[in-house]
Amino acid sequence: MSLDDKFDAAKDKVQGKSKEAEGKAEGLMGKAKDKLSEAKDKVEDVVDDVKDKFEKKSDDK
Repeated sequence: MSLDDKFDAAKDKVQGKSKEAEGKAEGLMGKAKDKLSEAKDKVEDVVDDVKDKFEKKSDDK
């Protein structure tokens, strides 16, 4: 194996690891976005529940 072949092999290996890391990062970002969206929905539900309770109490007066 010539020096050029070894260099090309090392370069390909580094590029492969880089793409693998990029894919993992994209996967983590996707999961984070999903969890953030779920949390946002839950907070919105709680806010709606609190509003409903305040409206109900003001209607009772």
